[in-house]
Amino acid sequence: MKRLVTNRGGFTLVEIMIVVAIIALLASISVPGFLRARKRSQATHILNDLRILDGAIDQYAIETNKSTGMNPTFTDLKVYLKKGGKLYNTAKDILGNDYGPFTVDSLPKVPTTSFNSLSDVAPNTFWSPYN
Repeated sequence: MKRLVTNRGGFTLVEIMIVVAIIALLASISVPGFLRARKRSQATHILNDLRILDGAIDQYAIETNKSTGMNPTFTDLKVYLKKGGKLYNTAKDILGNDYGPFTVDSLPKVPTTSFNSLSDVAPNTFWSPYN
């Protein structure tokens, strides 16, 4: 007489479906948080670029004896930026929008398109005083 093998190693379809459902639930909870964190990090990067540009404008004005209201170009400010960085190479923010125009004794402004696309994670108070 042949004996039926009842000791099979493996998972049932129901067990696999439960695991897949749990993974989908965890993904649906975590993905929006990751996307929000990414946008917040982009906003922080742009804010740091604005601080760097503010310092470059001040250094430019001091070293070239420019007075209030003068408008340096990005090429004028490039001398005061770290070589090889994205800001130095492109004069654009992380989202591809141009910084400027620049004015001596005025803070640089966040590009409007960047402000609009990041406004859900970075309100007006986040950008202060660069808005």
